Amino acid sequence: MVRLALAAGVACMFTAAYAEEARPVPVAAPADRPAFPAILPGRGLTQHDFFYAGEAKTQDMYIVRGGKVVWEFHDRTTKGEISDAMLLSNGNVLFAHQFGVTLINPDKKVLWHYDAPANTEVHTSQAIGKERVLFVQNGDPAKVVVVNVVTGRTEREFVVPVRNPKSVHGHFRHARLTEAGTLLVAHMDLGKIVEYDSTGKEVWSHTPGIATWSALRLKNGNTLICGARMVREVDPKGGTVLEFTPADVPDYRFNSMQTATRLPSGNTLINTWFNQWEGPADPKTAPVQALEVTPDKKIVWALRAWGDPVDLGPSTIIQLLDEPSVPEAAHFGDLR
Repeated sequence: MVRLALAAGVACMFTAAYAEEARPVPVAAPADRPAFPAILPGRGLTQHDFFYAGEAKTQDMYIVRGGKVVWEFHDRTTKGEISDAMLLSNGNVLFAHQFGVTLINPDKKVLWHYDAPANTEVHTSQAIGKERVLFVQNGDPAKVVVVNVVTGRTEREFVVPVRNPKSVHGHFRHARLTEAGTLLVAHMDLGKIVEYDSTGKEVWSHTPGIATWSALRLKNGNTLICGARMVREVDPKGGTVLEFTPADVPDYRFNSMQTATRLPSGNTLINTWFNQWEGPADPKTAPVQALEVTPDKKIVWALRAWGDPVDLGPSTIIQLLDEPSVPEAAHFGDLR
C-alpha cells in the first residue's frame, strides 16, 4: 500500500483564461422573482439515495439514505476543491481534490494518496478494479495517468493536448471510461470532447462549441455532454439528439451545469454549481443544487438542501445509490 505525504496547496483561484472561457457568467434572477419555485417537485432528500460532493472552499462529502445523512466527510483545513468523487462498492471513496487524489475507507482512514506535483492540478479520477486509479493531471504537459495503488507503480501514462499549457487550472475537470475500455476526456479549455484508447490514440472527437465540463458515454452509444449552460446528447456522428438549457426551466436559476447523468428511467440528472468564491450561499435564496428531467424536459425532482435539515453545499457529483452497483468495474484497454 502506498501512502504519500500531503502537499501544501494554494488557495483555489480562477486563471484569466479559465475565467474568460470556462467560467459561466452569473445570471441574476429578476428582483421580483426567486431563483426557484415556491413548491419544488419530487420528495426532496427522500427522492433518491445518493452520494454527494461538490467544488467548494472546504472538502465535504455525504451519503444520504432514506432522506437522512448516514455518512459524511469534512476537511475544513486542506486546500483544494473536490471536483470528482466516487463511492465504490466496498464503501471506499475515491476523490480528486485539485492538488491530489485520495482513497479513504468508510472510517475515513487514508488508504492511498497522490500529491499533484508543483504547478499541476488533478480534478478527475476513476477506480479501475481494486488496484488501479486513473486520473488526468492538468499541467505542462497535461497527461493521463494510471497508478497501481498497491505497488505504487505508474502503469500507463500519455500526454494530452491543451490550448494554453501555462493556464493549468482551466485544462480539465472530468474524464470517464467507457464500456469499451476507452476514455472520454472533456477538454475544457479546448471546448472539445475527445475519446482516447489506452495508448493515447484519439479514436473519436466532438466539438460542441462550449467550455465542456464533463462527458459520459451512454449505453445507446451516444455521448452526454455537460458544460455551463448546456446539456447535450450527441450521436456518434455528432448530431444533436437532445439538448437542455436554462431556457427550458425559466422558473429556476440553473446556469452553471457541470455534470449530467442518464438514469435507468431515461431521465437525466443534472447539477448546477454554486460559486462560493463570489460569496456565501444564502439558505433562503440559494438555487437548487440539481434537477431530474424527463426526456420531454419535465422536472420530476428538484434537490435543494442549504440548511434545515442539512446543508449539502455546492453540487458537482451526485451518484445515485437506489440500486447496488460496482463503479470500479471498469477497464482501460488491457488494464482491468
